[in-house]
Amino acid sequence: MSSGPTENSFRDHLGIVSDEGKRKWIYPKAPGGRFHTGRILVSVMLLAVLFGIPFLRVHGHPFMLFDIVERKFIIFGLIFGPHDFFLLALAMISTIVFVFLFTVVFGRLFCGWLCPQTVFMEMVFRNIDYWIEGGPREQRMLNESSWTGRKIRKKLFKHTLYFALSFVVANTLLSWIVGTDKLFAIIVDPPSQHIAGLTAIVIFSVVFHWIFAWFREQACILVCPYGRLQGVLLDRNSIVIAYDYVRGEPRGKLRRGEERHHGDCIDCHQCLDVCPTGIDIRNGTQLECVNCTACIDACDTIMDSIGKPRGLIRYDSIEGIEQKVRSMVTPRSIGYSLVLLLLVSVLTYFIATRSDIDVTILRTPGMYFQEQPDGYISNLYDLKAVNKTFSPLPLSFKLTNADGAIRVLGDSLVLKSQETTSAKLFVLFKRESIRAMNTPLDVEVYSGSQRVGIVQSSFLGPVRKKEG
Repeated sequence: MSSGPTENSFRDHLGIVSDEGKRKWIYPKAPGGRFHTGRILVSVMLLAVLFGIPFLRVHGHPFMLFDIVERKFIIFGLIFGPHDFFLLALAMISTIVFVFLFTVVFGRLFCGWLCPQTVFMEMVFRNIDYWIEGGPREQRMLNESSWTGRKIRKKLFKHTLYFALSFVVANTLLSWIVGTDKLFAIIVDPPSQHIAGLTAIVIFSVVFHWIFAWFREQACILVCPYGRLQGVLLDRNSIVIAYDYVRGEPRGKLRRGEERHHGDCIDCHQCLDVCPTGIDIRNGTQLECVNCTACIDACDTIMDSIGKPRGLIRYDSIEGIEQKVRSMVTPRSIGYSLVLLLLVSVLTYFIATRSDIDVTILRTPGMYFQEQPDGYISNLYDLKAVNKTFSPLPLSFKLTNADGAIRVLGDSLVLKSQETTSAKLFVLFKRESIRAMNTPLDVEVYSGSQRVGIVQSSFLGPVRKKEG
């Protein structure tokens, strides 16, 4: 009989490494069942989002864009630039806290259902293996056989498809960064005009091909940091894919005509055969488990065939299995929820109150007031303005609390899209209207006929002598 769940020898080694320390290739059986059907539907929607979103436009601009090189981001049609770094930082912190909260409550649900690595590996590239090379037994025999014409044809056909898909994925991901317009230019224009873009496409394609053809499940087990978070974030109330050892143990084979004195687990190893990371879920929560639900579907099929209730392997927590009580409300989940609520509230406030133009007007350092003809006194000011929109915007100014005039040095002021513009302003007051050395200054800022804000500063003038 198999060892019980209290044995921990499995934690001393990885399922993808043999006793000799060599790579152990995983040949999982094709999964099937209600969870797998659900994952197919989710994967189709995710792939539609991945390949479709870059082509969506809002008023002629991308719906989503993450241009890291030019530090320009378009999220749900709203454009953000370097001047919005604090918003992006808040959004990133909020996302990290959400991941912590989600993991505390639902374990690695993201890995099994939403992670791009899992979606492409298990729903796309793994199915190419089944289609071209057959099931696990046929794949193993083909890999272990000598090189023949048949093997060369199968491998060449498979890797040609692999690279073609990797090339499509690389182009798609690049379109999320540079936009479809620049991507089409890279494709259509002579290669010499877009060396950097073509180099990025080739590198991405080769890396993706290597990941899905060779590295495979090692990306989740050896590289992805999310799996390492499990040991810190999961607790006894976290919902994970779990084996009900209370019901299943002790394990024992099912034999016809023999009275059974074992648990419901008949040690059929179907949960092992379908696991894409080569683990035995009956050993408990493990770093390698990506919560893909393949073992649930396999076990439910066996339970149906032997007349036992489903759920020997299911989504549950340790407390749910041992105490039959499942609680998602714990001190940790409450704490993360409160922090997340605070972060999202602050982020929402800043986005809701975010103006299209930011204007700063400060008196030029080290400059005193200047005497001008016709009895005017002037101050020189430095202006910095940021245009956060897609379109160029003209700027004009008006004094609201003083009798004076504003002159922009140089040409009329027009802000380019997503750029910071600097300019010099002269503010002129009549000498007789100056009552103090520092006069408060309120400047209304207009873009066309629309007022976009008011900026406060001060005007430095001469002190009037007392008469008499």
